[in-house]
Amino acid sequence: MIEPSLQINDRKAWWIIGLVSLVVFAAVVILSRVTLEVDLGFDPHVFAHINGTLNTAVSVLLIIALVFVKQKKYQSHKTSMMGALLFSLLFLVSYIAHHLFAGDTSFGGVGGIKIFYYIILSTHIVLAGTILPLILFTAYRGLTGEFSKHKKLAKYTWPLWLYVSVTGVIVYVMISPYYT
Repeated sequence: MIEPSLQINDRKAWWIIGLVSLVVFAAVVILSRVTLEVDLGFDPHVFAHINGTLNTAVSVLLIIALVFVKQKKYQSHKTSMMGALLFSLLFLVSYIAHHLFAGDTSFGGVGGIKIFYYIILSTHIVLAGTILPLILFTAYRGLTGEFSKHKKLAKYTWPLWLYVSVTGVIVYVMISPYYT
């Protein structure tokens, strides 16, 4: 095992994680409904391409982190997971920028592909909107050295986070032909 990076302070952690999760959720909901008419000098859909790349990187890092923990390479696991957190944060900034400057894009597919798209999109949105506190609590338990609690949470967090990340890439691939 590795040494804890944080001191245990559950009360403070609950407050910080709750506040961060609420602020991020509110920012995404509010800012995704706003479009700024600003000439950036470049196509604002570049942010969507960045989002797809970041989500792909998060997916890869999550899988690598799982391999490392199975191999008991805990420091490498921690580094991979911190990378996934960092890329997720960068994704969030880029996601907000994309919606602020590019607005919404309608999916143009029809029939079964449209149904598939909206099923993937709806599950992605619901889980993406609710998983942040779970990710942060799981990270907190690992960083405080509470590895049994971390492992119990990670059994749920990891597959949900991977699902959100992978479906984010699928949504991007499916919607990107309709960017104008």
